Order: sequence, then C-alpha cells, then structure tokens
Amino acid sequence: MKRTGRTGFYFSERCLWFSAGQAALVLPIGGWVQPVASGGHADSPESKRRLKSLMDVSGLTEQLDVIEAGPASREELLRIHTAAYIDEFKRLSDADGGALHRSAPFARGSFEIALNSAGLVRQAVLDVASGMRRNAYAVSRPSGHHCLPGTPMGFCLLANVPIAIEAARAQHGLTRVAVLDWDVHHGNGTQACFYDRADVLTISLHQHSCFPPGGSGSIDEAGEGAGLGANINVPLWPGSGHKAYIEACEHIAMPALRDFRPELIVVVNGLDANGVDPLARMLAHSDTFRTMTRMVKAVADECCDGRLVIVQEGGYAETAVPFCAHAVIEELAGVRSGVDDPYLQLLQQQQPPSAFDDAHHKELSRHPKYRQV
Repeated sequence: MKRTGRTGFYFSERCLWFSAGQAALVLPIGGWVQPVASGGHADSPESKRRLKSLMDVSGLTEQLDVIEAGPASREELLRIHTAAYIDEFKRLSDADGGALHRSAPFARGSFEIALNSAGLVRQAVLDVASGMRRNAYAVSRPSGHHCLPGTPMGFCLLANVPIAIEAARAQHGLTRVAVLDWDVHHGNGTQACFYDRADVLTISLHQHSCFPPGGSGSIDEAGEGAGLGANINVPLWPGSGHKAYIEACEHIAMPALRDFRPELIVVVNGLDANGVDPLARMLAHSDTFRTMTRMVKAVADECCDGRLVIVQEGGYAETAVPFCAHAVIEELAGVRSGVDDPYLQLLQQQQPPSAFDDAHHKELSRHPKYRQV
C-alpha cells in the first residue's frame, strides 16, 4: 500500500451538533440568568468550529486531506464498553436525552453523534496503523478520555481512543500502542480501559486534583497485574506553564515512549491547559502545544516510522483553543501558514516566576519515571 505524504484531517460537521441538552446547564436559563450562545454549558462546539474556520481562512485546510468516516459499530464498542451501558445510552438518546452521570449529560440523538465521533478517531488510527498515512489529526466531539467501560463522565460518552486502539489491534495485529494524554484533566477513562494490560502504555500529564475529583491521577496509579508500570501519571501543580510541560515531556513522557518502543502513538490533545481556559488553572500557550507535538513527532519518527495520531478533545476557551490546535496541526503536517496567535505574547509574559519553576522541578525530579537526559 502506498503511503500518502499528507496529514489526514478527520472532521465531521455532524459532531459539532452534539448538545449536552437542558440537563447540562451550569445555571438554569431564565430569571436573572441571561441566555448564552452555548446554552450555558462549557462544552460548546465553538472552539472546534472556530478551528475549522481558522484553518480554512489561513489556507491550512488546503494542505491536508480532509476525511469523514463512518460511525463506530456495536462490535467495535463492545471491545471496550459493556452491553448494558451501550443499550442504556441508546435508550435515553432515543427518548429525550438524559444523564447516566451528572458530569456527562446529553440531548436526544446524541448516541448516533457519539458513534460518529468514535468513528472519526477509529478511522484515523486504522489509516495510520495500516501504513496508508504517516500521521493524522482527528477532531472528536463528544470527547472520550474520561469515559469508563460502563459509565460516562466529564462530557465524555464513548471511549473514542480505546475503541480505536482495539480496532487497530483486531485488524492489524498491533502489539504495542502508546497513549500520551496532555489534556489538563486526568485521563481516567483511558487509564481504566488498559490498567491491567502491558500492551498499551498510557501516560497522562494533567493539573493535580483538577478532575475527576477524589485524587484521580496520582503517581501511585501505575497499573496492576500485567499492566504494572504501563500507566504513568504526571500531576502538575496548578499554575504550571510552558517550562513545566516541556520538562515533564523531556524527562518523563518521551523517555517512557522510547523505552516502550510503540508501533503507534496516539495523543489525546486536550487543549484546556491554555492560560485562559475556564476549567483549569494552567499557563500553557500555543507554543507549548506546538513544542510538545514536535517532541512526540520526533519520537514517532524514531520508534514507529512516524505513525502518530493526534485526537483533539478538551479545551473550553472558545477563542484561544483554535490557535493552540492550529499550531499542533501545523507542526504535525510540517507546514506554516503565517497565522499569529494573539494570546501567545500575553501568556508568555505571564509565565510562573523562576522560584515556582525551580520548586516544581524538584517535585518532578522525584517522579519514579524521571530521567536526566
């Protein structure tokens, strides 16, 4: 099979039509509460819609292969999810929507949109795993990295990345896949799906004790049974900025990926560590995400012939997220469009003081996977 040199961009307007429904309102509309365009819910489609618009205007879209994909099948879902969960999700979706967890409500018709979202990620992973594409970027909505096999959580209704990995294992016999999740919230769902397995390495860089509540994402959660050591959590202090993220990648995440020697790397590209995001307290910026992409792309070139899939999930600052995502896609595709991020200089000026970085360095250096490079 001849490999195309262009990055695949997996996108569907239909996924942007997902709605968390009335059950998701942070505050009830009416009375003293003024209606807002997103319906009052943090998970608005605008960040991803504005990304696509920015790509179209900048000319970046023209340098990619834009691809839609069919929905994930029930067979594919059942490799990760319980039949009881799938059936109950479908039942509520066919009615008026609802919530199987208070942090993951959904409107009528959401089941089919979630299948479409999972299908985009699955197809991106299959196309890269098969060798047809060197790398790919998928826009996923609803997101997936908090979803457990039997329970949705945190705006996530299907475990998109685990579903895609299992599809690639079934069709292409992959024996080692790595997931690097730099969403600001702990990737507890992906962790749960592979916690007792040695064939999937899961790494999560996240704000300490942000979400899920209750201490999820501690260093001590290292896997169990055959998977002991194949789950790596890197909780970062609130207020961490560019330097902390790059250090965590340089000294923990990248060495772990190199040691594992994956056949494919999947990045959960949550962009909510940006310095103006309403759901976190970090100070990353578009160059942080660009640099991390450059680092993981180099490891993919070294370990798995460039096979890399980046999946956009979280990110709730509607005007800032598109610039972060645009930077990631440019780096992945190896192109530049000339777009200037209006947030970049502001956030570069607001980075933590050196005393904070020095203290955090000491904390990071105590991580059991930290390696001096």
